[in-house]
Amino acid sequence: MEQIRVYCDNTGSYMMCDAGVTLYEFLRQSGMSFEKEPLAAIVDNQLKELGFKIFMPHKIRFIDIASSNGKRTYMRSLIFLFQRAVVSVYPDYRLEIDYNLPNGPYAEIFDKDGDIVNVTEQKCREIRAVMQRYVEQDIPFLKYKMNAADAEALFKGRGLMEKAKLVELGGRFFYSVYSLDGYIDTFYGPLVYSTGALKVFGLERYGDGMFLVLPGDNMEMPELKDQELLYNVFKEDSRWTSIIGAKSIASVTECIVKGDANKMIQVTEALHERKYADIADMINSKRGKIKLVLIAGPSSSGKTTTSRRIALQCKVLGLNPKVIEMDNYFVDRDKTPVDESGNLDFESIDAMDLPFLNEQLTDLLDGKEIAVPTFDFVKGKRVFGGETMRLEDGDVLIMEGIHGLNPRLTESVPDNRKFRIYASALTSLSIDENNTISTSDNRLLRRIVRDNNFRGVSAEETILRWPSVRSGEVKNIFPYQENADAVFNSSLVYELPMLKYFAEPLLRRILPNSPAFTETIRLLKFMSLYPALTPEEIDCIPPTSVMREFIGGASW
Repeated sequence: MEQIRVYCDNTGSYMMCDAGVTLYEFLRQSGMSFEKEPLAAIVDNQLKELGFKIFMPHKIRFIDIASSNGKRTYMRSLIFLFQRAVVSVYPDYRLEIDYNLPNGPYAEIFDKDGDIVNVTEQKCREIRAVMQRYVEQDIPFLKYKMNAADAEALFKGRGLMEKAKLVELGGRFFYSVYSLDGYIDTFYGPLVYSTGALKVFGLERYGDGMFLVLPGDNMEMPELKDQELLYNVFKEDSRWTSIIGAKSIASVTECIVKGDANKMIQVTEALHERKYADIADMINSKRGKIKLVLIAGPSSSGKTTTSRRIALQCKVLGLNPKVIEMDNYFVDRDKTPVDESGNLDFESIDAMDLPFLNEQLTDLLDGKEIAVPTFDFVKGKRVFGGETMRLEDGDVLIMEGIHGLNPRLTESVPDNRKFRIYASALTSLSIDENNTISTSDNRLLRRIVRDNNFRGVSAEETILRWPSVRSGEVKNIFPYQENADAVFNSSLVYELPMLKYFAEPLLRRILPNSPAFTETIRLLKFMSLYPALTPEEIDCIPPTSVMREFIGGASW
């Protein structure tokens, strides 16, 4: 039998294997040992399941749950296991994975009439027990091609109309499907080799449904987080997208194909304006008490537009917003903390001069005049240029930055004088009933477009920086999001087709040997599921839209 020579990144050496063996078989025959179980592999910078067959020389790196692609592989597989277990307990109902909450994917069960089924704690335990039995049986996930017409009929028969519509609009002859113990579904990325790899998981009742709990990097069960605020935001967004008929990528695609993109843009932009006004009303309802408005959110959430639009709505109500730039309160460069790698950590809250900031905030709230600083980023020092500020009756101070919801930032200001806003692109839009869209992916596409348009940064550089950005968000933003008094959801149902128009050509410039290529291929495959807006449709986006922050043409 022909022998194939492959290079294994995990060992830093070349190895031989028989032509046609799967990655799973290669692993078992190689004698390699791993601290954590491999879930998939990066083959020539492309993500592959362990069932992938080797017929030619490759560069291979096996990945586990500690990597982002490993986490996604585990999550997809666990969701499929969850679906299979629900079918066992509720054979006549359907499961829908709605969105991703801090504790994991959130799902609801619907009956034949489309009504939500009240899942009791007993039923939840039954589903969890069925999942555990499948894990113990170590059943392989099987992948094969299915005729598109047969797949569409199958999904329609299960009441999965969004999934069937996606197949219909996809224009393909065949679809890749996975099977577990006779149950068939589609997923947009590889699954683990078999159910035995899914040893650690949780399933908890919550709200109207349940959420899956995924293990951490060391396959340990994480501590559950408070998620009521985001749950309510996602729930509201999901209800609204259902009302306008844009719950999934298939529905948005159908709208574009029918020529109704402009109407979709107008409706969703109108909703944003209403939300800005609602938040301004909340601030105005406490006129005289609230003097400081704090706006925080992760990268590419549209915080700049959000702060300016809310400020404008406050002016309509007779309030006078004044802005303090948080970047002007950095400590001098030689006092900046360092991260684990010894690099200056500008995203740490300790990179801010908290005593000086709080001293100035106290003076402002006491009616005193302050000298407004600016930060000289070339010299790495604070300077004063003669600008002053005083808060008069009707004035509201607005601060926008990543630490806005961290109590340490403004600890000198009483809570009843602060109003905290969390801004993020919290899309409830899904691919179909069982495949969600990551809000992180949404923001990454925004950042790719913005960095190219305004910062001279290539898509490749943005992708390579993204893990560091995400790490900073996990440390500095997400732990405090539940402190918010209001949430502005900056997502727009039309934005993914719009971003595709700008991002796809940038991603196609990234070469296969780039370390960013794995992520590039994943994003391109995702974007292949829907069409791009045309330049004429993009021109219909108003200059006040949060999208203009990323594509240009803003007018605030």
